[in-house]
Amino acid sequence: MLMKHTSGRFCVSQVEMAAAPAATFAIGSTGSLGQRGSSLPQSRSFGLKFNSQNPLKSFCGLKAMSSVRCESELSFLGNKSASALRASFASKAQKEKGQNFNYQLQPQASYKVAVLGAAGGIGQPLALLIKMSPLVSDLHLYDIANVKGVAADISHCNTPSQVKDFTGASELAKCLNGVDVVVIPAGVPRKPGMTRDDLFNINAGIVRDLVSAVADNCPGAFIQIISNPVNSTVPIAAEVLKQKGVYDPKKLFGVTTLDVVRANTFVAQKKNLKLIDVDVPVVGGHAGITILPLLSKTRPSASFTDEVVEELTVRIQNAGTEVVEAKAGAGSATLSMAYAAARFVESSLRALDGDGDVYECSYVQSDLTDLPFFASRVKLGKKGIEALIPSDLQGLTDYEQKALEALKPELKASIEKGIAFAQKQAVAA
Repeated sequence: MLMKHTSGRFCVSQVEMAAAPAATFAIGSTGSLGQRGSSLPQSRSFGLKFNSQNPLKSFCGLKAMSSVRCESELSFLGNKSASALRASFASKAQKEKGQNFNYQLQPQASYKVAVLGAAGGIGQPLALLIKMSPLVSDLHLYDIANVKGVAADISHCNTPSQVKDFTGASELAKCLNGVDVVVIPAGVPRKPGMTRDDLFNINAGIVRDLVSAVADNCPGAFIQIISNPVNSTVPIAAEVLKQKGVYDPKKLFGVTTLDVVRANTFVAQKKNLKLIDVDVPVVGGHAGITILPLLSKTRPSASFTDEVVEELTVRIQNAGTEVVEAKAGAGSATLSMAYAAARFVESSLRALDGDGDVYECSYVQSDLTDLPFFASRVKLGKKGIEALIPSDLQGLTDYEQKALEALKPELKASIEKGIAFAQKQAVAA
């Protein structure tokens, strides 16, 4: 099984189960690390490969051989530090007399994560990916139906977190009690011919009710909204939290990571770049023309003709429709969305765990523009958003500046629609 992503702290690179005579367990780490003299973070990767005959306790049953390998290409350690690290491990290995060498990295599994809408097309693969995180101690899966089987299935994976299922409104409070991160993919998916706004009437009510329960049971949790239309559902969530007196703008996120994932993928393919190196900030919102990939800010630096900029921008903006049409009525972008959301969850957990260098793009309350909500790169910390990163919006190309101004009216309308819905519901109540 191969798995790598640009923001997770730990990832399984190659694993064989305990029944195998010899296996390898890899722990990889990447972070967005700023270089000296630069205000803009950029992604770097680092990996340690630990091989041991003894079980890695934090992954109950995974075994490996007796060696250590440092994978330091593009490492934030640099060549000298990586060499020093190798020498240090080699020295310790000699002292342990060869085969007895057994050093283990055991991240502390101490965070509770709830997935609301866990039986759906996004919720199931998302729950599976979160189950893989060594930072999660408890994984709570909620839906109005069919979640018991999902939880039973995922609970068999031999990773640290304990999985519990919760069905229906009567069990929602128990699901949310003491949770650190709440992810909300609940709602109906897009179908061919539907826009995100077509989903509004159904999904707006779902988000309102779920966020209300979050406010009552775990008001200090990071709240991550996937349910579309995100441009409206995040403002709805903010209004509900305000009405409950527990709104913390630093802990409410619209998950727009999929736009970044797509931008990175498409740019890497177009420019024949190593994908793990590519980082394209995406700002604005999470629908159509409100999605604005800042190709001029691509790292590593890359040049694009005007035609390629237009082509890539349009494809990134319409990538969701591309999947909806390809599935021909059988669903929307569920798997890539689950992957992107799992990346954002993992980044959040790293920040909660004290990693001081975690950056992601997200749709949040913002003062970077004249709009109250805006997607941009943010720095995450233990208490949520530590800083908005304004540098991405400085020195834009003419194309990007015009696109930024063009998206504002549509995004403004979506924000106002969400706020009006929440306020109307409050008055009716």
